[in-house]
Amino acid sequence: MRRFAVLLLRVIVVLLVVVAALILAYRFAPAPLTPLMVLRSIEGEGLAKQWVDYEQLSPALRRAVIASEDARFCTHHGFDWTEIDAALSDYQAGEGLRGASTITQQTAKNLFLWPGGWLRKIVEVYPTVLLELMWPKRRILETYLNIVEWGPGLYGGEAASRAYFGRPARLLTAPEAALLAAVLPNPRRWSPAKPTEYIRTRAATIQARMGAAPADCR
Repeated sequence: MRRFAVLLLRVIVVLLVVVAALILAYRFAPAPLTPLMVLRSIEGEGLAKQWVDYEQLSPALRRAVIASEDARFCTHHGFDWTEIDAALSDYQAGEGLRGASTITQQTAKNLFLWPGGWLRKIVEVYPTVLLELMWPKRRILETYLNIVEWGPGLYGGEAASRAYFGRPARLLTAPEAALLAAVLPNPRRWSPAKPTEYIRTRAATIQARMGAAPADCR
């Protein structure tokens, strides 16, 4: 039992070091693949992705995603405790447990982990902290917008923009960016090219909030 515990500890230490090394490498180089991309490919889905630099991601798309996913992205340090407290209060009031993940947490999840589960949420803490310590906010947002799933076999803003609207991400309009942001909670169910009434309403709300959302974190 003791030998197993020692072996397990060594494996955990190696994994922690590997994650830290990859985060350092991805600070300067694009992530070539993510676990979700590999999983979906094994399941038989395609793999459409195209990494583009920060400046090639429309300011409208950056604003839309911040307005939709993480309004305090530029000011928090990986975890939005205001949103977490609000989610816990809603749960205690019987309204169900809703997500309170930040863009940093979602970037950590997409880079290294798997979909769903409380264990993943716990494991997610370590890479989230490292991302905030080792990367500027600009790099976190750039990476998130290049690797997030935007449909079956579709990853990143450039691939999504070309697939849904026939144009590069740098040319996205505010309504198009809002539609892309609106489907992020469930991109395998919703499509910005064929929005339901719910998605149209959600996109309109996001677009109204985009004026107060930053396109960059200074």
